[in-house]
Amino acid sequence: MVIGAGVGGLAAAVRLAEAGHDVVVHERAATVGGKLGRYERDGFRFDTGPSLLTLPQVFADLGLGLDPVALDPVVRHVFPDGSVLDSSSDPAVFRERIENAFGAAAGADWARFWARAERIWAASWRSVLQQEVTPATLAALSWRVGDLAAIAPWRSLRGLGRHYLRDPRLRMLLDRYATYTGADPRRAPAALAAIPYAELAFGGWYLPGGLGVLASALLDRCAALGVRITTSSPVAGITTTAGRAAGVRLDSGEVVAADVVVSNVDAVTTYRELLPSPGRLAGLADRSLAGFVILLGVRGSTPELAHHTVFFPGNYNAEFDAVFGSPGTGVRARPASDPTIFVTRAEDPAVHPPGTEAWFILVNAARHGTDFGAVDWRRPGLAQAYADHILKRLAARGVDVRDRVLFAETRTPADLAESTAAPGGTIYGTAGGLLRPGNRGPVDGLFLVGGSTHPGGGLPMVTLSAKIVADEIGPA
Repeated sequence: MVIGAGVGGLAAAVRLAEAGHDVVVHERAATVGGKLGRYERDGFRFDTGPSLLTLPQVFADLGLGLDPVALDPVVRHVFPDGSVLDSSSDPAVFRERIENAFGAAAGADWARFWARAERIWAASWRSVLQQEVTPATLAALSWRVGDLAAIAPWRSLRGLGRHYLRDPRLRMLLDRYATYTGADPRRAPAALAAIPYAELAFGGWYLPGGLGVLASALLDRCAALGVRITTSSPVAGITTTAGRAAGVRLDSGEVVAADVVVSNVDAVTTYRELLPSPGRLAGLADRSLAGFVILLGVRGSTPELAHHTVFFPGNYNAEFDAVFGSPGTGVRARPASDPTIFVTRAEDPAVHPPGTEAWFILVNAARHGTDFGAVDWRRPGLAQAYADHILKRLAARGVDVRDRVLFAETRTPADLAESTAAPGGTIYGTAGGLLRPGNRGPVDGLFLVGGSTHPGGGLPMVTLSAKIVADEIGPA
């Protein structure tokens, strides 16, 4: 039994079916894919969730028949001083681009950082990302002194950047990768340097037709393997017998028995709402990013934009202070006045009519709620006012699209919370660093997959969580 047909749930269903299990999936929404959402309007097609595919080798053995296209640049970075840096998956090319943009010293700094990032990646891949991680298994890293020194659990990503990179623009570029896990770079572990290494060493990829194609491919693969998927079928609870998961109780009241339950629901929700005896998750950080999204249909072309373009703010710390709030000063979370603006614009005729472009704009945002570290995104007029503000800020950074907009749609953290049951609309689950909730649940026979659990958020990590769980369950 799998609860939730997000990428983690579907990938787990595929692997378990391949291992000979009879797999049933219940999904609360009317469609599959979870946060890998899609939206269509007037001939435009948008990915409303992930917009970049990395580590394509993680998907290779799922039998999905994907045909990803490599991106160059992977991301175009536009800095507050107007300088531009295009990232490349060829380390030599990227170093050359850094030297051309920022000077030889910056290129040499990046090369030193890159050597460290490679060590972090190798240690993480070998010791963390492919297996279940608990405090005990992390402690075992102390027997691999080289791995422990590389991962440096005592150091922050911000600290690592300051150690290796003198140019503030390269530090800003590195800081952004903390947001890939929903974290603040000032507090995120240095181990997250594995993320830029994975993205740049193995490339950034696009799926023609949009990344929603991945959900369709997983659905087709499930159908071919005989997996039964029921949509519009919310699960109200997980049933247990003698301390072991025994099935689920649907919203309809029906109880469905199962030998094993795999939850692709957010770990916090699984523990607190689905189990008959609500459990606690120790050591979790409540400070996790959400995102504010604008979907634009745009007339004409914008050649200065790459497939992915990031516009950095003048004060990155101020953005994180706004998004997470400042408990020490008593300042609540709020929409950032000068946020980092991430624009995705695919040159793919399948996603927009001729003579137009489909833009996906994402900015870091506080989660939805009414407490100190959240914003009430349902407040009347807020979403529209903030969308207008973001387009104004984008114009100030040299890309004024306001007179070319055919339509604009907003997606707030409140919308994501409603559509996917992600607490507060957080994108990557709880930002718990290396110690996210484990893949084994608090009762026997219950396993967790998805971005809220180990090894973390993002399409490849979610897919790895499914492999970890399927390997733990084993063949039928």
